[in-house]
Amino acid sequence: MKWKIPLFKIYWDEEDVEGATEAIKSGMNWAVGLNIDKFEKMIAKYIGTKYCIVFNSGTSALHTVLLAHGIGKSDEVIVPSFTFIATANAPLFVGAKPVFADIEKETFGLDPIDVEKKITNKTKAILPIHYGGCPCKIKELKETAEDRNLLLIEDAAESFGAKVGDKMVGTFGESSMLSFCQNKIITTGDGGAIATDSSDIYERSKLIRSHGRLEISDYFSSIGSMDYITLGYNFRMSNIIAALGISQLKKVDKIIEIRRKNAKYLTERLRKEVKDVIPPNPPDAYYHVYQMYTIVAKHRDELMNYLAYKGIMTKIYFAPIHLTHFYKNVLKYRCKLPVTEEVASQILTLPMHPDLTKEEMDFVIEEIKKFYEGV
Repeated sequence: MKWKIPLFKIYWDEEDVEGATEAIKSGMNWAVGLNIDKFEKMIAKYIGTKYCIVFNSGTSALHTVLLAHGIGKSDEVIVPSFTFIATANAPLFVGAKPVFADIEKETFGLDPIDVEKKITNKTKAILPIHYGGCPCKIKELKETAEDRNLLLIEDAAESFGAKVGDKMVGTFGESSMLSFCQNKIITTGDGGAIATDSSDIYERSKLIRSHGRLEISDYFSSIGSMDYITLGYNFRMSNIIAALGISQLKKVDKIIEIRRKNAKYLTERLRKEVKDVIPPNPPDAYYHVYQMYTIVAKHRDELMNYLAYKGIMTKIYFAPIHLTHFYKNVLKYRCKLPVTEEVASQILTLPMHPDLTKEEMDFVIEEIKKFYEGV
C-alpha cells in the first residue's frame, strides 16, 4: 500500500550517494576495506567506548556479543517480552534460555524490581532494551547486575544517540548492540555493531564475525595463509555499506535534533487537544531520540484502522513475544507479565522521521481528533 504518510522515511543526501558510489567505483574492496575500520572508530568515538565492531545486522551483532561473553548452555538471560523478537531469540541462538521479566510504564523498559525477582542461580546476564529511543532504567539495572555479579548487555538497537545525563546509551553495560536497519536513527539499509570497552570481547567478536579466522591482514588482498582458531560465522558488514554508515553518522546530531523537534510539536498538540491519548513522557535527564513516537491510546485498534483508512501508517511496536506462536505453543512459555500485556494492548506508534512536515503532523493530529470526536 502506498501511504499518504508512511511510518518512516530514510533521511539521506548526496553525501550518502557519493560515499557508496566511491566504494563501488573502486572496482574492488566491496566486501572488506578501509571504510569498515573508519566507521567503527567513528561509532566508538561518538558513543564513548574504546572499541566497536560492525556487522551485517543488529541480530548478528547480538548473537555475537552473547557468544563473545561466553553465554551458552544452562545459562539464563533476563529479557523483556516487549521488544523485537531478536532480543529474546539471541539467547536461544547460543543455547541459553531467555527469561522474561515485566516492564515499567515510564520508559517501557525492563522493570528493575521484576528483574530482581527473576534472577536464579542460572542467570548469567540481563539484556534490556531502550525502547523507541528512550533510555530504560539502565542505572538501576546496572546496580542490580553489579550487586548480583551478572553481565549487563544493552540492546540499544533503537536508541543510538540517547543519553541519561551526559552518559550515552550503549556505555552502561559490559557491551552493547547497535542497529542500523532502515528505520533506525542512522541507517545502512541493514547493519549492526557491538560497542565495548573490553579488548577481549573486541578480539573474540572479530573472530566470530569472520569464520573464526585470525586475520593478520585483509583476507582478500593478501597472499598469506590465515589460521582458523574458533567457530565463526559470516557476519561481516560490506565496505560499501560502511561508506553509507560514515556519511550517515556525520549528520546524526542533525537527524536527532529534527526528530526531537518533531516529537515536541506532536506532544504539545496532543497534550492540549486529545485527552484520549498519552504521548511519550521521558523522565528528567533522559535524552530521548524518538526513533519511534509511541502513544498510549484508548480504542487503539479502532484508531489504527481509522488512520490506515485515511492513508496514515501506524504500527504496534510491540506485540508481546511470550504470546507468539513459537514461544507459547512450541517452547511452551507460560508467563505472568501484566504490565507488558497491558501496555502492548494500548500502544500505537505514529509516523516519525526527519522529513516529516508540519502539515503532515497537523494532518495526523486532526485525524486523531476526528476519530475521538466520532467515538
